Amino acid sequence: MTETTRPAAPWHRRLSLTTWIFIALVLGVLAGLALQGAPEVADTYIKPLGTIFLNLIKMIVVPLVLFSIIAGVVSLEDVKKVGAIGGRTILFYLATTACAVALGLVFANVMNVGAGFTLDTADLSYEPTAAPSLIDTLVNIFPSNFVQPMADATMLQVIVIAVVFGFGIIAAGEKARVVVEFSEAMSEVCIKIMRGIILVAPFGVFGLITPVIANNGPDVLLPLAWLVAVAYVAMACQIALVYSGLIRVFARKSARFFLKGELPVMGFAFASASSVGTLPLNMECAEKMGVSKEVSSFVLPLGATINMDGTAIYQGVCAIFIAQVFGVELTLGQQLTVVATCVLASIGTAGVPGSGMVMLAMVLQSVGLPVEGVALVAGVDRVLDMMRTVVNVTGDAAVAQCVDAMQRRSAARKERTAAA
Repeated sequence: MTETTRPAAPWHRRLSLTTWIFIALVLGVLAGLALQGAPEVADTYIKPLGTIFLNLIKMIVVPLVLFSIIAGVVSLEDVKKVGAIGGRTILFYLATTACAVALGLVFANVMNVGAGFTLDTADLSYEPTAAPSLIDTLVNIFPSNFVQPMADATMLQVIVIAVVFGFGIIAAGEKARVVVEFSEAMSEVCIKIMRGIILVAPFGVFGLITPVIANNGPDVLLPLAWLVAVAYVAMACQIALVYSGLIRVFARKSARFFLKGELPVMGFAFASASSVGTLPLNMECAEKMGVSKEVSSFVLPLGATINMDGTAIYQGVCAIFIAQVFGVELTLGQQLTVVATCVLASIGTAGVPGSGMVMLAMVLQSVGLPVEGVALVAGVDRVLDMMRTVVNVTGDAAVAQCVDAMQRRSAARKERTAAA
């Protein structure tokens, strides 16, 4: 049978993974609405699909990050080059986080996020989880043994282990050739496993979103609908303005190209609300868009751990909302304090369970607002978490594009200088 007479593939095979993820999202929302009267059905029979999928993702994330970063560091063959990539990455992450919280504050003020909201705050209570100090955070980055960070999936420590072993392999030279080959082979194995898991992403997305809608529905949104709307608008602007601008200026690519390539990641992030869970898919999409493996395997795992742009927007919007509900008017100086606190807290609370709430408690304390205000937004935290995860992972991908483009231009300049 010739190429021209070959029958067309069935319709379900012609649809892209992106399309299937969004179909699963829509079906999950519809199923959740239909099961509002019986949320236990969604929890018992549908939620396990999402749980199994997330467990598979979490299973592969640690070995994928470990071996990918080791292989990436070794491929650079220069400690200075690793330092250049790391320095640019952290600067980008700090800058985008500052832009994010500033956007959140601007939209919260302009759109008057807490206006007309009446609530009896007498019975509110919230016990903040103690956030680690900056010194404790720096100390905790460095693991005391090799195995524990792997078992606990403490990603920042896993990254440090990978970088240290990468440097050691470079220093050992030819004697470590067998370790280099093993790391590269394991990295490829993890990528193949990851791609197999991602193929069933639509089922995972359906299993994750259905119970959320079934258990919450519109009831949880209606009292705080304006807060959610303001936060979502600010987050959408972070993607449309800040990330698109970075892509055009530093990566010299069109925003449309970037957003189209990132769509599968956004869909999965929205359903799972897990930056680390979305990491394998984000790495695959980044490499499809031309990011080198050594950059994606370093920048994206680091971003999934410390970059919290969506969470920073959430802090800014919620801080203004809580201040207005309690009748407190934040000065410009206090709002700048919110910006600084969010930028530092985004790294200081890395890896802390419920870090969004921990960060918000820190922000409220920094400007003298009652910490009990966290209880005001706890009801819609899951709904906000879905969109802020989208912003977090999209920001990681945008920075990866920019760092990769800058590295390529830097390498080209060195080649021209050497040729001259």
